Amino acid sequence: MYRGEPNFLFSKVGWFSVRDRQMDTMSKEINGYYGNKLLNTPVDDLASYFEQKYRIDVPALRENEILADQHESQIDVSHDPRRYIGDRGQPFFVAGTEVEITIPFDGEAGAFNIRPTRFTSSPPIAEVRGSALVLSIRGTELTAEDVRSRIDRTISEINNYLQNLRRDAAELNGGLLDAAHTAIERRRDKLLKNQNLVSALGFPLKERADAPRTYSAPDVRRRIQPHPPEASSAPYKPEPELDQGHYGHILGVVENMAHVMERSPSAFSHMDEEALRSHFLVQLNGHFEGAATGETFNYSGKTDILVRVEDKNIFIGECKFWGGPKKLTETIDQILSYSAWRDTKVAILIFNKNKNFSAVLEAITPTVETHPNYKRIVNQDSESRFRYVFSHKDDANRELTLTILAFDVPRQLS
Repeated sequence: MYRGEPNFLFSKVGWFSVRDRQMDTMSKEINGYYGNKLLNTPVDDLASYFEQKYRIDVPALRENEILADQHESQIDVSHDPRRYIGDRGQPFFVAGTEVEITIPFDGEAGAFNIRPTRFTSSPPIAEVRGSALVLSIRGTELTAEDVRSRIDRTISEINNYLQNLRRDAAELNGGLLDAAHTAIERRRDKLLKNQNLVSALGFPLKERADAPRTYSAPDVRRRIQPHPPEASSAPYKPEPELDQGHYGHILGVVENMAHVMERSPSAFSHMDEEALRSHFLVQLNGHFEGAATGETFNYSGKTDILVRVEDKNIFIGECKFWGGPKKLTETIDQILSYSAWRDTKVAILIFNKNKNFSAVLEAITPTVETHPNYKRIVNQDSESRFRYVFSHKDDANRELTLTILAFDVPRQLS
């Protein structure tokens, strides 16, 4: 028997209220996020932070770590119909036993307060203590069979509620990233419009006295707290964005030329890397009016292929024979060292002269993902074209797109 008011789980707040509150609170935080920090942070990184912060992690019981304890207790039997009690309006205590079952769990303790969309009229009873649930079973004539039956029944009821809540939370969690992304983009547009309005007036911008010089992550309701991406609070200066269309067109030209090499191996069988590069340059200059150069100095080194349009680098490429994962990592380091602050589109062209081309393709992404500047894979356009997002080596918030194109070429190429 339970003493006092029972601790009903999953009964304090309905799921729809929780869902709406999470979305609304996230939107308000994004709209109140310090403007320059928002503009200086990659949208994907900031959206990922908000998604992690506002997702609901439904607990999972660690049933293999359950602990049991028992002690003597005074049991109120005033409502026991089997007993004669003169005044049932007052407690009537007799000696008995209390068994406590402690069940550790992973996840957010607050989730045990949420009533899922599927529920029963009699939710399970337990007490949340830190990161564990405690079931208290009290009685004057307890037996092991009775106690175990009640424990198993209560755990089953709790797991059913958690499963229902997990289904509800999956819908919320699955939509948070897109919602955060949309809200951030909307805020960015508004901030940039406001900034352009003031800039058009022709007066210097006034520095706000309350602008933070450093930033501390706010307290978050989760036990493991996500932290917002580091970003400068300095005034944001928009940079011209390089045309994605130009980048895609260049990659297409390069890929078409490489396919010609694959289909006509005898014509290219004795060429070294420099001769191969010259063929690519001829094709690119046919599309960009002499803008493609080879072995051009850029930033801290030389790059194999550089395409410039109106004094802006729209493409930096490296041509390499496949030499294993270590050489690929060195090539990534090399192309990152070539990339200046404004360079955002780069590529590595890999020529395989070995027999096992499939093994080369399988090794590319695992190797790329170990690089310290790697952020995420964008897509794999084809079996041999891989696109990734990297950070600049001197600024984690400056992103560049790295595409790796792999081609199978005759073994005589060396």
